[in-house]
Amino acid sequence: MFLTGSMFLTASAMAQTAKQPNIIMFLVDDMGWQDTSVPFYNNEKTNLNKRFHTPNMERLAQKGVRFTEAYACAISSPTRCSLMSGMNASRHRVTNWTLELNQKTDQSSDVISLPEWNYNGIQPDSCAGKINNSTAITALPQILKDHGYHTIHCGKAHFGARSTPGANPYTMGFDVNIAGGPNGAPGSYLGTRNFGEGSRFAVKGLEKYHGKDIFLTEALTLEAIDEMKKSISQEKPFYLYMSHYAVHSPYDEDKRFTGKYRGKYDEQLKAGLNEYEARYAALVEGMDKSLGDILDFLEAQPEVAQNTIILFMSDNGGQGLNNIRQGRENRDQNYPARAGKGSAFMGGVREPMMVYWPGVTKANSINRQRVIIEDFYPTILEMAGIKKYKTYQTIDGVSFVKALKANKAKKSRSLVWHFPNLWGETQNKEEGYGAYSAILSGDYHLIYTWETQTCRLYNVKNDIGEQHDLAAEYPEIVKKLSKELSDYLRERDAQRPSMKATGKLIPYPDEL
Repeated sequence: MFLTGSMFLTASAMAQTAKQPNIIMFLVDDMGWQDTSVPFYNNEKTNLNKRFHTPNMERLAQKGVRFTEAYACAISSPTRCSLMSGMNASRHRVTNWTLELNQKTDQSSDVISLPEWNYNGIQPDSCAGKINNSTAITALPQILKDHGYHTIHCGKAHFGARSTPGANPYTMGFDVNIAGGPNGAPGSYLGTRNFGEGSRFAVKGLEKYHGKDIFLTEALTLEAIDEMKKSISQEKPFYLYMSHYAVHSPYDEDKRFTGKYRGKYDEQLKAGLNEYEARYAALVEGMDKSLGDILDFLEAQPEVAQNTIILFMSDNGGQGLNNIRQGRENRDQNYPARAGKGSAFMGGVREPMMVYWPGVTKANSINRQRVIIEDFYPTILEMAGIKKYKTYQTIDGVSFVKALKANKAKKSRSLVWHFPNLWGETQNKEEGYGAYSAILSGDYHLIYTWETQTCRLYNVKNDIGEQHDLAAEYPEIVKKLSKELSDYLRERDAQRPSMKATGKLIPYPDEL
């Protein structure tokens, strides 16, 4: 139940209009680009779009702009470290997911030896040189805080290993930390199970909801709204990092929504939804309700709403494996894209993204500007009007503010992914998993598999499902993109695997 506009319109709310904009970064975990009733492919609803019910995403799309060329890393921690630092994963080297101090999370291999990477995550710049296998940064919320923002972290952090300073959002510039820690998933979404209390994935800081019949997504939303109220009453602009644990597994039942999906016939699968898929769809709808509650809160006080920017994004592709998702593995889950979370293919990295900037974005518009996760760092700072700032790290991201203001895409630029690691859930190299680096340039997506030292090439404009390898047909394009990718990695001194048989570093793709 929210206060009405007339009850909440105070002098403090009205003062918001004259200050820096409030900014909400709404990040969803493991949400595929098709896991929504909002179309992000060719502006036409796919069968997957028809499966999901996200009326509040539709509402935000009507208010703002949809980005149809938005990308993140294929794994959670690398994306979150890029968002916090503005660095490409090849530079910050947190290239796989983090959890425990000094512990790698890679699968083992009999063929390749993995390079050292920053498994202790990102750390505040005050820790530079003090914590092994980590990257010191000047964090995005720290700069916002230094320029007058009330900075709120709500939900999943997952950018620093347990017991390191970086595991605690307070050290990264947040004034408030609601339920954020080193864990990349909740032990449970259920208040009746104390959100996984006692497990290494326990969600901490929400003890007042323990034992109650409340879903984690709802509890986080209530807490976020309370913190926004405090900021408004203090007449301070706020940055809310609304970082949901949803829709990551475990697929606990959200009884508010599961019933409408259980057994429902699905066009994509040509079958009824099974229990896992029904629970997954309910997780998505619960996340959408959170977005709607935040929109309701803002719209109840128009002066605040008109001074609040909302950015919506997911941290990696949706799960593409059928151990917890229904359908043909790497085909149905993110269709028409191939594969999913952890993969170099589009299903692993292409994301649903929207921006609503009152007075700037055009309602119900589409922008084909190519955006990658590290671009949010300079963009948010530019949105906040912060022009002069210093960072410990080198920024790779490029602001997309001009694309927003001009309501058109700039000339496409190349994007690079670097994952010299082995994700624990599958090593299916054919489907783009395993150690890889990749580049998207123009219409072409080049994927280099380190173990096999082979390149694959796809025209993603004509073949979004990446079914037709064009490497043999277009050797000159392979050569050109191999050099561009290799030069990018060399410039950042990106780490490389080596062959166990020889002990030698595996060549860059342009050295083959």
